[in-house]
Amino acid sequence: MRSKRLPLSLLVAAGTLLLSLAFVPAHAARTKSLTFSIFFPPTHDQAIAATNFAKEVEKRTEGRITITPFPGGTLTKAPQVYDGVVTGITDLGNSCFAYTRGRFPVTAALDLPMGYPNGKVATAVVDQFAKTINPEELKDVKVLYVHAHGPGLLHTKTPVRTLEDLKGMKIRATGLSAKVVEALGAVPVAMPQGDTYEALQKGVVEGTFAPIETLKGWKQAEVIKYTTECTDIGYTTAMFVVMNRSQWNSLTEADQKIIEAVAAEYAVIHGETWDRADQEGKDFTLSLGNELIPLSAEESARWRQAVEPVINDYIANTPNGAEYVARIRALIAEASK
Repeated sequence: MRSKRLPLSLLVAAGTLLLSLAFVPAHAARTKSLTFSIFFPPTHDQAIAATNFAKEVEKRTEGRITITPFPGGTLTKAPQVYDGVVTGITDLGNSCFAYTRGRFPVTAALDLPMGYPNGKVATAVVDQFAKTINPEELKDVKVLYVHAHGPGLLHTKTPVRTLEDLKGMKIRATGLSAKVVEALGAVPVAMPQGDTYEALQKGVVEGTFAPIETLKGWKQAEVIKYTTECTDIGYTTAMFVVMNRSQWNSLTEADQKIIEAVAAEYAVIHGETWDRADQEGKDFTLSLGNELIPLSAEESARWRQAVEPVINDYIANTPNGAEYVARIRALIAEASK
C-alpha cells in the first residue's frame, strides 16, 4: 500500500509548532519569577518605594526577572522575614534587623542612639556600613540594600518634658532601642510597628519610640497626644532588603549587576522618602492638635548622659564593638557634610 504524502502546508505548520515548542522552554529558563515579603502595610511610603524597586528591576532586565511584592507581612510576619528568605519561603524580604534581637550583633550597632540627624544620612550610613563591614551574620543572604529612618523620638499619651516624667512608663521599643528606653528609666515593651496602634489604643503601652513618620504612616497620631523631640539621642532602625542566596547565584552576572545598580539607587530613594514622610508625620500630628515638646539644652544633656551606658555596654560586650561604633560615627560625620 502506497503511503500518503502530507500536504506541504501541514508540514510547514508542524515544523513551526516544533520550533515554537523548542523556543518556549529556552525563553522560560531565562525568566525568573520571585516573591518579595515586605513588612510595611501596602499604603506606606516605604512599601511603595520597595514595590517600585521591584518594578524597576523588571524593567531594566527587560522582563527576565519579575518580582511580586507581598506587603503587610502577608507571606511572612515582620520577625520571620529574614529567616523566610534564608529558607526559601520567599525570595526577597524587607524588614528590620531589630525584630530578631540578638541575631545580628554587628548590625545592631547601627541602632545605637548616635544622634542620627535625618533619614538620608541614616540610610547612607547603614547601607555603607553593612556592605563594607560585610559581617558574617549576613552571609546566608545577598544584601541588596539597607535603609533607615530619621531620628527615633518619644511619642506618648501623657506629656514627657523631663526624665522624671518618663520614669516607669511602659514604652514600645525594638532591638537596642529597648535598652535606650530602659536607660531613660522607662519600661520597654518589645513589639513590631504593626501591633503598636492597638497597644497604644488599649493602654498596653503608654508610648512608643519611633520616627515621627509613624504618626501618619502607621496612624499612631490618632492614639498619642505628645511627641518629645529628643533628637540628640536620635537612634535609627536599620531595615534590610535581602535576597535568597541560591536565587541570587542562579542569576546571570549581567542581571546581578543590573539589580545591584537599581539597589544602590533605591537606597537613596528610601532615605529621601523617610525624610519626606517625617515631615508629613509632623504635619499630620499637629493637624490633630497634638503637641511637640522640645527639650532644653540642659535636659538634652541629661538624656545624652543617661543613654551613654547603652553605647558603652555594646562596646564592652561585642567583639570589635569599639571599631564598629567609631566607624558609624565617622560615617555620620561624613554623610552629614
